[in-house]
Amino acid sequence: MTSINRGATHAFATVLSNKRVGQYHQILLGVGDLVKVCKPGNFVAIKVGGDSSRMILRRAFAISRVAESTSFGGTMELIAAPHGSGSQWLCSQPEGSEIDIVAPLGTAFGIPTSPVNALLVGGGYGSAPLFGLAEVLKSRGCKVDMLLGASTGGKIYAPMEGKRSVNSLKIYTEDGTMGQTGRVTEPIVDLIKAGSVDVIYSCGPMGMLSAISKLTEGTDVVHQCAVEEAMACGIGICMTCVLPVKGSDGQVSMLRSCIDGPVMDGADVQWHLVGQTPQVQQ
Repeated sequence: MTSINRGATHAFATVLSNKRVGQYHQILLGVGDLVKVCKPGNFVAIKVGGDSSRMILRRAFAISRVAESTSFGGTMELIAAPHGSGSQWLCSQPEGSEIDIVAPLGTAFGIPTSPVNALLVGGGYGSAPLFGLAEVLKSRGCKVDMLLGASTGGKIYAPMEGKRSVNSLKIYTEDGTMGQTGRVTEPIVDLIKAGSVDVIYSCGPMGMLSAISKLTEGTDVVHQCAVEEAMACGIGICMTCVLPVKGSDGQVSMLRSCIDGPVMDGADVQWHLVGQTPQVQQ
């Protein structure tokens, strides 16, 4: 039986701050000793809507980073965009309110045991978990470069924070309103050819993750991606977040993003089959 989520804890977290950062909200939660078991790539499932809510299912949010301080103890940072009813509720919570959470959930990014050249690629606010990952990688002696991309400059999350977290940062927007004009995947081929990348960590839209996997195909570069498949229960029961993934035996199975992910080997995900109904073998 899988050991994923065995360390998850049900807890009540206090909202320490809720700041608007561009189009997003940066929410800091007080979570105590829970930070000791949270790793980059994990997510948290939050009960949204309050006691009288009709939003029965919890909402999954990627953990941006965790930290410990003398002022607040263990803290967990979340980045949310107030789009759906669940995220709108979370973004409306004032300082001092209590949030019902289950964390940490899912698989985390694999951290190399020796220094490597790491390239972090983020799309929109999906890039937020990469900042905490960058700090861990740099503490291990890795060279960390980052590419951030979005359709427009307003959707790039905290570019100045990105600059402080990594050795180098380049920004790409499709409309040219920030950084260079183009897609965030465009420079990856040249970086691989130059031998300046050993592993790519990515987080963002599924189309971006698929494109990176194609670019790394046939190379020695490892691609670890945090998939953005919609999750309902977040604990592996409902089977709504399944993805076609090739196993070591070459067989394709429908794996749950919340249990076998969200971090997966991009080379194993069968991107051309995502969204299709799997054929049942007789």
